[in-house]
Amino acid sequence: MSSGSLSRRSALLLPLLLAACGGEERTNFAPLRYNYLPPIRLNVGSIEIVQRFIASGVAPDVSNQAPIPPTQGLRVLAEDRLQAFGTSGRAVFNILDAPLMRQGDVINGAMRVLLEIYTQDNQRAAFAEARVALRHSGRVESLRGTLYDMTKSMLDDMNVEFEHQVRRNLKEWLTTPTAASTPVEQAPLGLPPTR
Repeated sequence: MSSGSLSRRSALLLPLLLAACGGEERTNFAPLRYNYLPPIRLNVGSIEIVQRFIASGVAPDVSNQAPIPPTQGLRVLAEDRLQAFGTSGRAVFNILDAPLMRQGDVINGAMRVLLEIYTQDNQRAAFAEARVALRHSGRVESLRGTLYDMTKSMLDDMNVEFEHQVRRNLKEWLTTPTAASTPVEQAPLGLPPTR
């Protein structure tokens, strides 16, 4: 065989070799949005989002390598889910924790948020706190892909946990009912058709 055919054969086998080694690095990541869900309507005049957690960007912290950093995802979650439906007071959505930490083949992620309600005279009247965590262990084929998947999973969990905590701890600050209060009507079931 000539050296030309080897390089041609190598070029043809390159995509297969890449696939066998775990594939190419993922490059397309869908936005993480929650605006398709009903909003959480708060009886306040305004809502602020405060990011108190800052990723260090120094190993073992890999938060800044995520295609959508967890802090950005939490901000979008708050913007999509929370709405001010009052005339006075304010709500403050605090991003307290959102690291992604990698040590070898283990990546630990956590999120913690605090929603505070302040009256018109700036007195804290109520609060709700939510936390989630996730651990990935094993070989990481695509770091950005793994971080995206972890962030998405934690945000989905946070969305559920956050709404649960708000509805549990801030009932009097919601402008919509916390649960359906309409009774279910009963109707007799017909007999099954006979053959």
